[in-house]
Amino acid sequence: MSVFELTRRLIDIDSVTGHERQVGEFLLEYLGGLAGRTGGQVERMDVEPERFNVLACWGEPRVTLSTHMDVVPPFFGSREDGEFIYGRGACDAKGILAAMIQALERLLEEGVRNVALLAVVGEERNSAGALQAACQGRGSRYLINGEPTENKLALGSKGALRYEITAQGRMAHSSMPELGESAIHKLLDVLEVLRRIPLPADPLLGTGSLNVGTIVGGRAPNVIADEARAEIMFRLVTEADAIREAVGRAVAGRAEAHEVLMVPPVRLRTIEGFPTTVVPFTTDIPVFAGAWGEPFLLGPGSARVAHTREERISKQELVEAVGIYYRMVKELNAEAN
Repeated sequence: MSVFELTRRLIDIDSVTGHERQVGEFLLEYLGGLAGRTGGQVERMDVEPERFNVLACWGEPRVTLSTHMDVVPPFFGSREDGEFIYGRGACDAKGILAAMIQALERLLEEGVRNVALLAVVGEERNSAGALQAACQGRGSRYLINGEPTENKLALGSKGALRYEITAQGRMAHSSMPELGESAIHKLLDVLEVLRRIPLPADPLLGTGSLNVGTIVGGRAPNVIADEARAEIMFRLVTEADAIREAVGRAVAGRAEAHEVLMVPPVRLRTIEGFPTTVVPFTTDIPVFAGAWGEPFLLGPGSARVAHTREERISKQELVEAVGIYYRMVKELNAEAN
């Protein structure tokens, strides 16, 4: 397949987080065929029932190309025009995965070995696949992680601190609110305090941010709500301790805050001759914890359209990315010798 065909084939497989099995099976078959022709090995790295990473190795890897196979909801299939390929995961990160596979095929045709490709599950939710992979390193010296950076090497990326905020109340008839206690009102009060938390800034990474991602609760319009909850995410540019303390103060006596995930911000090395950028999102890199080597972050596509209904990737950037990954692997492989 061309990189465009492979991108669309991957997009058209529904792999919303938690349901990655089908795309994993496609990769096992596709990479298994490639490995069979070129002397590699492909393995299924189990994460949870029906969920697994896919690892393909040629020799003992010095350089590992890696990205995620899961996408955010809602799923929608691919389409294209002369300039772009559209669809869920087009730039985050199915196009990236297709470019990595194409670069790998080119490298193998030239006899390059000591390289691996690792596709993980769960990056969009809790990095479950990267956590599992961090326990099963293969001695790789360098990790090229793929996320949409517009084909520029990232000098750093923000971290993430995610909470589930839960408020409890007491049901009553809505015509007599004095007999009840609204969990929704409590939750809204807490969220308002959380939105006023001063967020730190960093000279490289910029200013932190807060997103209230989901709110659910209550039973009916005429019932005082006895339970409500929200999922929130801070984008970190510094250590998380100060924000944790502020969250604790905000919920005290009114709600409970359960920390779901913390990924610290990272700073990364570049390679001479590559343009650079700084990205505002979080990646699996801190979760890998060095188990797959020194990390680099680069991929085609823009985060400005990721997670939107107009998610797309430039065909030109896809083609360029194949060449960039090819060059990076060759340079890092030589550096590792």
